[in-house]
Amino acid sequence: MYFETHDGTRLAYEDYGQGRPIVFVASSMLCSDMWEYQIPHFVERGYRCIALDRRGHGRSDRPSSGYDLDTGADDLAVLIEHLDLREVTLVGHSMGGAEVVRYLARHGDARIARIALVSAMLPFIRQTDDNPEGVPGALLDASLAALDADRPKWLARQAQAFFATHLGNDVSPAQIDFTLRQCLATSPWAVRQCQRNVLDFDHRATLPEIGVPAMIVHGAADLSAPVEVTGRRTAKLIPGAVYHEYPTAGHGLFVSHRDQFNADLLAFVASR
Repeated sequence: MYFETHDGTRLAYEDYGQGRPIVFVASSMLCSDMWEYQIPHFVERGYRCIALDRRGHGRSDRPSSGYDLDTGADDLAVLIEHLDLREVTLVGHSMGGAEVVRYLARHGDARIARIALVSAMLPFIRQTDDNPEGVPGALLDASLAALDADRPKWLARQAQAFFATHLGNDVSPAQIDFTLRQCLATSPWAVRQCQRNVLDFDHRATLPEIGVPAMIVHGAADLSAPVEVTGRRTAKLIPGAVYHEYPTAGHGLFVSHRDQFNADLLAFVASR
């Protein structure tokens, strides 16, 4: 299924089940297919599950612009309004988590019941004079340069760390290959723009203003979004946030720790 955004971009989404809505917002490079182990789980338990393909990703259009977080948040708002969703649980992974936060900052929480931020790229990744806890810029820039130089090589080098298989997580080579193929199918231009935009956005001022229940889930072995820079700091900034840290999880905990994550998310969504 498709809808059009304010600038005429045609975006794809999937919509399954009936009941209270959960909207899944994917990571940069990944699409709605990443939620393969979440959507059936929640549909079978009486929820309506909607998953969006960000512009440049999956089956959506590939325009030349709109890969900033504010446009991503606005695209999400159009989808929610298009389907006239209410009492929504927003679940965002990585860059998707940052877009969820920007959605609340730009569009408010009138339609939103709660949010779950999963391995989210928050609150501010790049180290600056007023953000000494961030990742040094030289490391980020070197990684971006390697991505630009040989994207398939960069992704292949990240694959095992993405699921933290070195810690004994049971993720098959076929699953890893499937995830890599999703990433490689994404518009290279979109990848380049998304990576730069998410690393340099400062959410620290808006996180304390979140007024809906929030759950943060993060892996202690997350190489892409180091937990001491992201998850732990985000949990401290959002009032009353529920925080789950998985000791052996990497960035791809939605696969490697699917049972634990699904149970934690179900408990959170079901809470009143």
